[in-house]
Amino acid sequence: MPCLITVLSFSLLMMAIVDLGHGSGCSVCVVVLNVRPSLTAGLKMVLVSMLSVCFCRSPQLARRGFSIVLISRTQEKLDDVAKSIESKYGVETKSIAVDFSATDIYPKIEAGLTGLEIGVLVNNVGMSYSYPEFFLNVPNLDSFIDTMVNINITSVCQMTRMVLPGMVERKKGAILNISSASGMYPCPLLTVYSASKAFVDFFSRGLEAEYKSKGILIQSVLPFFVATKLSKIRRATLDKPNPDRYVAAELNTVGLQSQTNGYLPHAVMGWLTTVLCPARLLNSYIMGLHLGMRSRYLKKQKQG
Repeated sequence: MPCLITVLSFSLLMMAIVDLGHGSGCSVCVVVLNVRPSLTAGLKMVLVSMLSVCFCRSPQLARRGFSIVLISRTQEKLDDVAKSIESKYGVETKSIAVDFSATDIYPKIEAGLTGLEIGVLVNNVGMSYSYPEFFLNVPNLDSFIDTMVNINITSVCQMTRMVLPGMVERKKGAILNISSASGMYPCPLLTVYSASKAFVDFFSRGLEAEYKSKGILIQSVLPFFVATKLSKIRRATLDKPNPDRYVAAELNTVGLQSQTNGYLPHAVMGWLTTVLCPARLLNSYIMGLHLGMRSRYLKKQKQG
């Protein structure tokens, strides 16, 4: 029986495979990552946390011999994460080292997926600013633009291009694209990042209209902050949930909403900021917030 291959990413790992996984002979998860090596410890925590949520919700996936393929840029760090997953769950795990800031990586990924039946794709490779900054003052602006577009936009289009034909042929599949609440409205001083996440949202909604009738589920996910080491938020709160809580909530929206904030308090925040708050007022508030963050960052840099 052909394997169900699930292409996923670190922060919302496996949140959609529960339904599509039923009835499959075996499953492989390809985890698409783009993180700094210094964040490996946080990455490992999030991956294990996400696996715990999914296997708790659907233990048969683990019993079935679930396998994982990790994709990111540093082989050594990937191997470390893979060993942790294998040791905790006893599942086969391998890795592919590529850097999504480049554009010549896709033949290598495509070769690695040749012959595999991909059931679910979750696109969550992403990067943001080091700190809020005026567009013309962003360090190394030319290369920054290329890198941001390659990681946040090109990766989504190219990974979708690879897996969608097979889904259409089988008339079954799901694509979950992780945008951001920052893509719901302009975010001054994070302008390129905000615009790139708006692209992900619009791309997802357009694809959903095109391929819904062909049996393909496509969802745009727009989270606010989640408390992880990656986001540098150490303590979870009602509006900044830990990964387990966020993913458990997000699982409940898969198949029900084509565009979602994934978590009720985030949905309330999204409604307040896009429906009740005048756009000009929101723009002014975000500008002031980011000016403060920028000032603190630059002051800290001067102090050494």
